[in-house]
Amino acid sequence: MRHCLALDLKNDPDLIAEYERYHEAVWPDILQSLRDAGIVDMEIYRVENRLFLIIEGDETFSLERKGQMDAANPRVQEWEKLMWGYQDALPTAAPGQKWVPAKLVFKL
Repeated sequence: MRHCLALDLKNDPDLIAEYERYHEAVWPDILQSLRDAGIVDMEIYRVENRLFLIIEGDETFSLERKGQMDAANPRVQEWEKLMWGYQDALPTAAPGQKWVPAKLVFKL
């Protein structure tokens, strides 16, 4: 199943470049946590300071389960805290929400 989400970065070219450098070498235990949650493919795209995340999960994957796993993983919490220094929630995000699900409006 595919999930598409959006999030903003702080609108600062230096911070954006640093964020992208972190994603050139994501910590191995973070990559393992993604696989353990049932993610088989993941991509992040950027337009200016807006990010688009595309997740392909297997039959075990759900955003809720991933959130529970992340909350119980200190290393993921460390990564998320670090990344939050570069990120800004979308204006429509709920309190504490980072990535906001995108609505599918067309499919061929």
